[in-house]
Amino acid sequence: MKPLLQLHLGAALGSHLVSGGATFQELQNLSSRLRQAAQQIKERSRDGLQGTGWLLLPYSDPTEVMKVGRSLASFDALIQIGIGGSALGNQMLHSALLPPYWNEICREKGRPRFYISDNVDSLENMTMWKCVDPKRTALIVASKSGSTAETMANFLFSWERLERAVGKEEAARQTVVITDLKESLLKDFALEQGCLTLELPSTVGGRYSVLSPVGLLSAAALGIDVPALLCGAREMAQSLVDLEGMEQNPAWVFAGLTWLHYLRGRNMIAFIPYLDGLAMFSDWFAQLWGESLGKAGRGSTPIKALGTIDQHSQLQLYTEGPDDKLYVLVHVKHVDEDITIPFSKDISLSSLSYLFNQSMNRLRDVEQLSTASALIKAGRPVLWVEIPKLDAKHLGGLIYFFEFATALTGGVMDVNPFDQPGVEQGKHYTYGLMERPGYQSFAEEARGFSALLSQRTIAIPSQEKC
Repeated sequence: MKPLLQLHLGAALGSHLVSGGATFQELQNLSSRLRQAAQQIKERSRDGLQGTGWLLLPYSDPTEVMKVGRSLASFDALIQIGIGGSALGNQMLHSALLPPYWNEICREKGRPRFYISDNVDSLENMTMWKCVDPKRTALIVASKSGSTAETMANFLFSWERLERAVGKEEAARQTVVITDLKESLLKDFALEQGCLTLELPSTVGGRYSVLSPVGLLSAAALGIDVPALLCGAREMAQSLVDLEGMEQNPAWVFAGLTWLHYLRGRNMIAFIPYLDGLAMFSDWFAQLWGESLGKAGRGSTPIKALGTIDQHSQLQLYTEGPDDKLYVLVHVKHVDEDITIPFSKDISLSSLSYLFNQSMNRLRDVEQLSTASALIKAGRPVLWVEIPKLDAKHLGGLIYFFEFATALTGGVMDVNPFDQPGVEQGKHYTYGLMERPGYQSFAEEARGFSALLSQRTIAIPSQEKC
């Protein structure tokens, strides 16, 4: 039976590490702490406490999401409005499971083009609407509270564009709202306008929401195998939640090693997949890891990277710079598409003969092993995460693995991996500075802090007219 996922940890242990190597005995000594963290997560989930609803998402019924997805598939374009987990999760799923250059080829597959409206960038929003026909465009707006300033600003813009083009009644039929159906401004809007709604459970945080309708609806509309995604996540959940002990549970090992290397001053984690399709997985992981663990003066800073590209931009620092990072290399064992590098008779290219008739996939795999070898030689700790292939089932398993490992790491670090007080502070300052009622004191506080920015300034004058 093929494994759903493998974690190779030998290069993250041992005496070869420059600034101190963790031992398997130390890992085993963490077992009771990890068992307690896992038990707390399960208890919070059973009690329906904030932040733990993601544990149940693999067991959810996708029927309604699939039905709505089929209706959206008939449009020429979809625009999803959201930010953070309400955008990165979609981009991660699409990048991994859809062909590259999707918007160029999607009509051949009878599926819509897809756009994300996340940052409050006027040029991007205006250009996006120049690319679509409003009469053939559907909106998906995803926000649990319906109060996130960036999401709602982008929604107000897109809703006005759609309403002006097709009328309020038709605009409502072309809009799907994903929100907390218990208490949300967007829920009230959807009821008022008659928009279709899908529920984002109140116990699911944004960065853990990719396997909810937030991520699954656009995936279904674009033809991704949603049941297989959930199946892979469910299979991973059943393994990780029930297994105890370092010998059996890779999530325990991942969390334990992260903690041990953190204690040795390695407070950064470089996350390096080696397929373009997993580039957005790095972005998704960075939010999951950083927002979950960066609290109370503790945390491990995620570094987004992509092999082979970042061998040429970051590897020099990794091998000869400070020993302050744990490296996670993500490997996909089998890739269907491959290129045989052509033979060339040109004399000027004869020195490249070692590449002739070689597999491009083999070259990439060799590059990944070479990077790992260079790091190991330099005494850096390396974890190697491997999945058999990049399809919906294995991606679902990979998603759940990192969600569970992140939550466990928070328990070991003694921080709550399900809240984000620093993010909320920034939101309060934004509300105040944008003159939202009730937030005036935050505006005054923010102005006081921001005055520090200009206390000292150095400027280079512009003299030439170009």
